[in-house]
Amino acid sequence: MSGIAWPAFLLLAQLVALLVLLVSVTQNLLYFTLMLIALWAMASRPPARRTRALWSELVDLAPSLSVIVPAYNEELTIEESVRALLALQYPDFEVIVVNDGSTDATLERLKSRFALEPEEVAGTGPLPHAPCRRVYRSASNPALRVIDKENGGKADALNAGINLAEGELYCAADADSLLEADSLLRAVQPFVEGGEQTVAVGGTVRVANGCRVRGGRVVEVRLPNRFLALLQTIEYMRAFTMARLAFERFGALFIISGAFGIFRREAVLAVGGYDTATVGEDLELVLRLHRFLRERGRSYEIRFVPEPVCWTQVPESLPALARQRMRWHRGALESLAAHHRMIGRRRYGTPGWLGLSTLFLLDVLAPAVEAAGYVLMPFFWALGMLDTNFLLAWLALTFAFGIVVSIGSLVLEEMELRRVPRASHLALLALAAIAENFGYRQLNNFWRMAGHLAWLRGAGGWGRQTRRAFARA
Repeated sequence: MSGIAWPAFLLLAQLVALLVLLVSVTQNLLYFTLMLIALWAMASRPPARRTRALWSELVDLAPSLSVIVPAYNEELTIEESVRALLALQYPDFEVIVVNDGSTDATLERLKSRFALEPEEVAGTGPLPHAPCRRVYRSASNPALRVIDKENGGKADALNAGINLAEGELYCAADADSLLEADSLLRAVQPFVEGGEQTVAVGGTVRVANGCRVRGGRVVEVRLPNRFLALLQTIEYMRAFTMARLAFERFGALFIISGAFGIFRREAVLAVGGYDTATVGEDLELVLRLHRFLRERGRSYEIRFVPEPVCWTQVPESLPALARQRMRWHRGALESLAAHHRMIGRRRYGTPGWLGLSTLFLLDVLAPAVEAAGYVLMPFFWALGMLDTNFLLAWLALTFAFGIVVSIGSLVLEEMELRRVPRASHLALLALAAIAENFGYRQLNNFWRMAGHLAWLRGAGGWGRQTRRAFARA
């Protein structure tokens, strides 16, 4: 390299290093601030009420509710999931399973286990979806209905379920997830307290891998016996107990998990249901609700309640996890692109200037800069263009803040839910919270970048998913 070019290259390297450091500091300070806000929000919440007291209070007030369960090739878990759903503690609800063109024995298991009989239905409803073949109702439990339709994807299946639903509210749940018995009762409280203003409520999602299950219920909480699933347990704690609780505090909650969320059916019909062109249908719907209601000047609430818990299976192999994370990132980018006009604009209140601006920083800018930092910073240091102390300071900042936030999320989770039964399990989770910062976090960043490239190429679809039976007690 010529004598003239080297100083310019050195200046460029220093500018890149400063950018990486600035974004890292901003990202970590933001996570730390969210953790403090979540702690404040949790400390100011009234103590959770006992299920019996909740039932007495809500039995005559709870709105009618439809639980909608999209199912694609779920033969391993569908029977147990449906039995658990039918046994939920709620005064007036139905369960609608949408068989989305399964190629395995999902429909046959439902027919044989629940005595399904064809049901005549008048009309298909206003939301678009792939053609329905037939609608069934259970002869043994009339609260169960099953839609058999051609494959159209999860969002398409949810639209079909919403069209058929008779409840004032509907709960979107995954077929491979298990709801705790009082989860609906706890999640519906904001609808009773806030009336028509409450349009959506999300609950907590926890990792079920390793837990013992009987009759569709988690009867013994255990940690996953696979290291990859153990690391995801920390991730889920951080995402729900910390981030959602903090954003909800400022009315800026922009995502309700597709595994467990309750919506006012009328509000979702008003915005046109789920977008079938995105794989991030849960995020996109909540953003569209915010946008629709803000543009019309309507007062509304989108809430998060930590006490209702849904247990879900997470991937246990690197290829499956990589596909999931790339899909999640594509969904986030699709939703941001569709609603980019909301970012940073005061017209859209805290969801726009706080929620979406944070999503842009954490899901678009920070992963790219951090991934570049992991590649470029050692490279610049090896060429003698970067001071050793600067490199060590950046690494210490990145890892120390990550560990503090992960441990803080674990503390918040235990303060609120107390689902970890043993001190030894808490110690193991604490070690996982430290370990995830050394390799796993970096992998996630590169998967996000792969998702970014897939989005730029216009990739679509969910990709192949694997299912396994729950561990039985």
